Amino acid sequence: MQNEESLVRRAQQRDERAFAQLYEEYFDKIYRYVTLKIGDRMEAEDITQQVFLNAIKAIPSFKWRGIPFSAWLFRIAHNQVVDFLRRKSKRATTPLEESLVASNYDSQIYDPQLIAEQRLDIERLLVATRKLTPAQQEVISLRFAGELPIAQVAKIMGKSEGAVKALQHSAIVALRKAFSVA
Repeated sequence: MQNEESLVRRAQQRDERAFAQLYEEYFDKIYRYVTLKIGDRMEAEDITQQVFLNAIKAIPSFKWRGIPFSAWLFRIAHNQVVDFLRRKSKRATTPLEESLVASNYDSQIYDPQLIAEQRLDIERLLVATRKLTPAQQEVISLRFAGELPIAQVAKIMGKSEGAVKALQHSAIVALRKAFSVA
C-alpha cells in the first residue's frame, strides 16, 4: 500500500481510486471489529458500510495530528456500534447470529459436529467477553478483531501503551479463567 498519508490526501481531493485503496486496506479489520462488538454478521456488514460512507463524507475534514488514519476509522466504527447498540436496546433482543460460524468451515468439508463445537466456543467467548470491563472489551476488540498494534490501540483509546498492555493482559487472564471453568 502506498504511503497512507499520500492516499488520504488524494482521497480528500475526491480521488476515488485512493479512497478505494483505503477501503480495501481497512474494510476487513473494521468489519471484524464491528462483528465482535455486536455479534451479528448481517448487521456488522451494514454498519461497516455505514462507517465507510461516513468516512467518505467526512474525509475532507480529516487532519493529521499524529494519530493514524485507521484510528479515525475505528472511532467512526465505535460511534456506529454505540448508536446501533443504543437503538437495539430500545427493541427486542435477537439471538446470536448463526452465520458467525458459517465462514469458519469450508463448504466442501461439512462436519456438523465441528460446526456445533465452533458455535459453542463462539457463544462461550461472547458470554465471557461480556463479563470483561468495557475498557478490556475495547482492547480485545481492537487488538484481535481489528488487528491493531498496541501503539494504535493506545492512541484510539487515549491511554498509554502500558495501560493497554495491562488491560489486554487482565482481559486474557479473565478469558482463560472463564474457559478453564466452563
